[in-house]
Amino acid sequence: MPGFDPERLRTQFPALAMSVAGRPAVFLDGPGGTQVPQRVIDAVAGHLRAHNANSGGAFATSRNTDRVIEEARAALADLLHAPSPSEVKFGANMTQLTFGFSRAVGATLEPGDEVVVTTLDHEANVSPWTALAERGAVIRTVDIRPEDCTLDPDDLDRAIGPRARVVAVGYASNAVGTINDVAAICARARAVGALSYVDAVHYAPHGLIDVQRLGCDALVCSTYKFFGPHLGALWVRDALLQSLPAYKVRPAEDRVELGTLNHEGLAGAVAAVDYLAAIGCEQPEGSGAPPDGGRRAALARAMAAIAAHEAALARRLLEGLAAIPGVRVHGIRDVGRLAQRVPTVAVTMAGRSPREVAETLGAEGIFVWDGDFYAQALIERLGLGASGGVVRLGLVHYNTQAEVDRTLVALERIAAQA
Repeated sequence: MPGFDPERLRTQFPALAMSVAGRPAVFLDGPGGTQVPQRVIDAVAGHLRAHNANSGGAFATSRNTDRVIEEARAALADLLHAPSPSEVKFGANMTQLTFGFSRAVGATLEPGDEVVVTTLDHEANVSPWTALAERGAVIRTVDIRPEDCTLDPDDLDRAIGPRARVVAVGYASNAVGTINDVAAICARARAVGALSYVDAVHYAPHGLIDVQRLGCDALVCSTYKFFGPHLGALWVRDALLQSLPAYKVRPAEDRVELGTLNHEGLAGAVAAVDYLAAIGCEQPEGSGAPPDGGRRAALARAMAAIAAHEAALARRLLEGLAAIPGVRVHGIRDVGRLAQRVPTVAVTMAGRSPREVAETLGAEGIFVWDGDFYAQALIERLGLGASGGVVRLGLVHYNTQAEVDRTLVALERIAAQA
């Protein structure tokens, strides 16, 4: 078996061949949406070319569309370890799905019921829930420890009380990379009779998701964050879904999916999951894979190999940043705690605004994001809202050590000129 070879995997991504000013582009913009392998492009185009029809018809192209929908549910069920593919629902994006789900949950709340959110989360897992205050819900917000951007455990204990009905939490921070102990948080929610809703958008490209192990009630992710097209996916326990009111047009059978699905996007989502599984098929046996084999086992091996590669990149990046005068990392900086974070690193630089740093890097072909990335409460809590937020360096598995080194050299030069 060839094992994990990022250079070989990179050849499957056409965008990675791009150059800027005569040098290869460095894509550190993955947290905003990853690049896609050729098989995803082919799947999307192939569906539009040969199978483009609505579902439910008595003819070939429609039946092919029905098949794609079933394959997409099965693929995401394998990725999330969902008990049944029928529990996987699709929408335009995570934000839309969360607003719809929170509206249904809100209809079941009584005045005084409590909804728990966190300062660490993307606003798409905050605003849909805080909007329930208009129904009489009391909003509890779990604070962070600013020194390492982790959730304050004492504040978490205080927030999840006997009146809690919903606990909404992110798996990993899209701004600073912190991984939350989601299984423990879901257990706390369950102990007081609250449902748990997990935003796994940022975690999905970096680690293996297992909704059964987590013990959550619902989990949402976005395929364009793990090498697929723009699409949102929601897993919900069927018993919970059936207990909620449905906001839908009268003839519709599904309680979540409103209107016609993005069929070509679903075809691309299948290809994205299969791309990851193919990585796993090339890895040695073991790596924490479950004994039942199949695509889920391949995904387990793939994500273990990806996590190991990304940890090495993150170590190199964090150690290099620590040596640059004037650069500050926000979040977990200790390389001994890499298991508690994904390789998304937020920095500020003395004497330079985040936009200035991003523009300078961009001109050199190093693509990074600046701002708050909809993690608005977190950036404000860190006191960085008025100064432009942070620069976000987002590593994924197609990045290389050479790209990390090139970025560090550029940042060192920018800092010296500040």
